Amino acid sequence: MSSELLKYYIAIELIPNVGSITAKKLIAFCGGADAVFLEKKSTIRKITGIGNMLADSVLTKRDEALKMAETELDFIEKNRIKTFVYTEKDYPERLHACDDSPVVFFSKGDVDFNHKKILSVVGTRKSTDYGTELCKKLIADLAAAHNPVIVSGLAYGIDVCAHKAALQNGLKTIAVMATGLNIIYPFSHKNIANQISQQGALITDFTSQSIFDRKNFLSRNRIIAGLADATIVVESGIKGGALVTAEIASSYNRDVLTFPARIGDEYSAGCNHLIKTNKAAMIENMKDIEYVLGWMSKNDGPKQLPLFDTLNEKEMQIINYLKKTDTDTIDNISHGTKIPMSQLSAMLLSLEFGGYVKSLPGKSYSLKKI
Repeated sequence: MSSELLKYYIAIELIPNVGSITAKKLIAFCGGADAVFLEKKSTIRKITGIGNMLADSVLTKRDEALKMAETELDFIEKNRIKTFVYTEKDYPERLHACDDSPVVFFSKGDVDFNHKKILSVVGTRKSTDYGTELCKKLIADLAAAHNPVIVSGLAYGIDVCAHKAALQNGLKTIAVMATGLNIIYPFSHKNIANQISQQGALITDFTSQSIFDRKNFLSRNRIIAGLADATIVVESGIKGGALVTAEIASSYNRDVLTFPARIGDEYSAGCNHLIKTNKAAMIENMKDIEYVLGWMSKNDGPKQLPLFDTLNEKEMQIINYLKKTDTDTIDNISHGTKIPMSQLSAMLLSLEFGGYVKSLPGKSYSLKKI
């Protein structure tokens, strides 16, 4: 993409009150990011979900946004920053599937965003020794068996532990930042950030001119969740960014996994809450992750595929339904197969134990990929 066209894609999300979803609506309706900056107010108002006030913002603030985008292009060129635009082929496939993914994000480093196995590992900033050791062991085991890319947020606690463990075990790691690439936060993580840029990537959808705002941390969590096959919450209180990331991952129909905690443990109460509310699968080790995600270890031989001819007629109805829908909720499966819920729950459990289907957050199911 030319620098001139890139300028418009950067600028569109710099217009006040224009987020990623609205920006994509504008681009689709007008026929391109550059076209948005030429449209009349009467045309912009025709777009679903865009009222008079937002149309005014687009018209009155777009010149200012373009000037900021021009400044950002200079920063990108001087610092050899890579850009990824959602309309281009190199945009990460997993992130592209998310409605609210950024129109443009910026990257410093070298990593395959479409690597076959990517995991987000998040948790509390106030991690305990137990949580830290759990995180280190998990990533060491994953490195030996699967060589995944590890995504996290460069924050204190579990996040930076995940990055360090990935680097120590020779894994690529992605740090999703809540600032522009001109600022490392927290500053004490500057050295680890430099290492990540050499053995992975620092990425953000915030420009170098962005004002530091704690709300940015919540916004960046959508990228942490969207880049990965699954989000693993190692340790989390009943409130916090890790739980927000887990909620977002679940809304994307991605797997959420977490370790159980002792009753009354303040720094892991959020993990138990995720399990109790069926928003996360409980794991105790890497083997549990392999089971939930249907991953084969490097040391595993070929697995015998399940034989469908051993299933009864109603079980085959479920299998055939999931072949068509890929993933669906238990309510929809019941409606689509005409199997009463009282029977369906037991049958799905039996199919899960048999290795035919896997359960997902939100009472959803899909065929297990082996």
